[in-house]
Amino acid sequence: MSAVVSAVALGAPHTELLAGWELEVVDLLRAGDAELEAALRETEALLVNSHFPVDARVLGFAPRLRAISTVSVGFDHIDVRTAAQRSITVTTTPVLSDAVADLTLALITMTLRRLRETIDDLSRGVWRNEILGHDVRGQRLLLIGFGRIAREVAARALAAKMTVCTYDVRTEIAPMAGVDRVATLAEGLAAADIVSLHVDLNPSTHHLIDADALARMKPTAILINTARGGVVDQDALRRALSNGDIAGAGLDVLETEPPDADDPILHLPNVVVLPHIGSATVETRLAMLDCAVDNLVACLRGEACANALALLPPEL
Repeated sequence: MSAVVSAVALGAPHTELLAGWELEVVDLLRAGDAELEAALRETEALLVNSHFPVDARVLGFAPRLRAISTVSVGFDHIDVRTAAQRSITVTTTPVLSDAVADLTLALITMTLRRLRETIDDLSRGVWRNEILGHDVRGQRLLLIGFGRIAREVAARALAAKMTVCTYDVRTEIAPMAGVDRVATLAEGLAAADIVSLHVDLNPSTHHLIDADALARMKPTAILINTARGGVVDQDALRRALSNGDIAGAGLDVLETEPPDADDPILHLPNVVVLPHIGSATVETRLAMLDCAVDNLVACLRGEACANALALLPPEL
């Protein structure tokens, strides 16, 4: 069987980089247990993306596995605890900061300017240009989490003449000129015009933005989420948006992806929803795949990998 199994379609030059190992590409999402067991029985390295859950069941099919390379910066789809217990290296691709930061600013602009409403009007043949949004300039932006992506968002926001502050539970985060740090999340939420999320999904951040957090926000404030859907209690968000407790939301991620067509969050006029496309540019997706394959080759060679989770702080 293969030393390397990829759930991601590969072509040159990536297959050439893996030419020293037996490679098999398997549609793991559609595979049954028997096919998974057959594919993974002799596998030493696994290449996946965020759509395929590498849980304890899957890991049980791969007794020889020593490396998992995911084509994503998030790793909540991987049972990292079990992987660590088995000394399996998990690597990520932290090369999507610019693409996600660009999309974050796009969502901020779309939500502040109420573009969803005008687009919906035009799709119904209604020409209505009296809808008033808000300027980006002068808005107070709270970045929850201040890692690579958030720092790129901050740079763009400062260039747009916004006021930028951040909340991060980590004390060792390096400061950035022009960005203030708030002492508590409650303080930051109460003062912000825009709240933008940049944290991993883990037990400590699951439903970090819940009904209580939303109640602390201004009724004129908006919420932006390009992190993970589970960071927000979506039912609480829907209620807050419907009741006017906050003014709007721009979401690239949802708790359930894809959502049901009748999911109420999709039909609120003050919400912009995108189908998890933060990294969806030609340049970024290619850079992510390059990085993931390089990570895998380093692990197969027994070399240290700078993108291994053991060597990285959580992506915030």
